[in-house]
Parts: sequence; structure tokens; C-alpha cells
Amino acid sequence: MAAQSLADRLRAAMNEARKQRDQARTLLLSTILSDIKNREIELNKTPTDDETAEVLRRGIKKRRESVEVYEKAGRTELAATEAREIKALEDFLPASLGPEEIRAAVREAIAGGAKDMGKVMGAVMPKLKGRADGKLVNQIVREELTASTKS
Repeated sequence: MAAQSLADRLRAAMNEARKQRDQARTLLLSTILSDIKNREIELNKTPTDDETAEVLRRGIKKRRESVEVYEKAGRTELAATEAREIKALEDFLPASLGPEEIRAAVREAIAGGAKDMGKVMGAVMPKLKGRADGKLVNQIVREELTASTKS
């Protein structure tokens, strides 16, 4: 049997949430599936798992921004809801790389001759796409470039 696509796993999870009458999870997954359908229309083809994962990441990013806004406004219950949604969506993504794995890829790019932010990011991001948070990669690139100019 062929491996299930990410979109199929999301649909199955939504159907299961419906059966269990879990309204919050059903709403979350139907919203994400709607975003995936919009992406399909945009691309004029069925999205690949990578493209579907990108839609999930965008959903997670929006929710992280919402958590910050809600926390600043003192709306902890709404921030907690968004945080639960982030966790639920992250469960569908492949495991992220840890900081040390990212740091190793960045050091490799710097050793390969990339000496400025743009070149290092350009060399590293295609390798890490979908498996590492861009902000974290950016931070590590800055640290490593600063460290390499000092030595």
C-alpha cells in the first residue's frame, strides 16, 4: 500500500475529529484543508507533500503571531487556544532539525566560501527548507558569521 499523502492524513484526522465530535479540532483541520484547497487552485494542480507542509507552516506562523498579539493584550485564554492549535498542526509536520544540525549546515556553507548573510542563507535554506524555522536559521547564521570574523 502506498504511503498516505499529508493532505490525506489531514482529511482522515478531520473525519476522526468529526466522529469524536471534537469541534475545535474539526474546525482547525477544515480551515487548514481549505487553505490547501486554495493552494491547489493557485497551483492548478494537486499540491505535493512539501507544498502542503508549506501551507501548514504558514498556518502555524499565523497562529504564533496571534499568540503574541493575544498575550500583549492580556487575552491568555485566546493565546492558549492558538498554542494548542499550533501543537496540533505541528504533529503533522516532519520532525524539525535541532540547533546543532542547523549550525553544522551553516558552518559547512561558511567553510564553502559563503561569507555574507545572503550567500550563507542562500546556500543553507534549500537544504533545510521545511525542516527548520527560518528565524532560527537566520539567528544561527548571524552568530556563526560573527564568530568566523572574530577568529
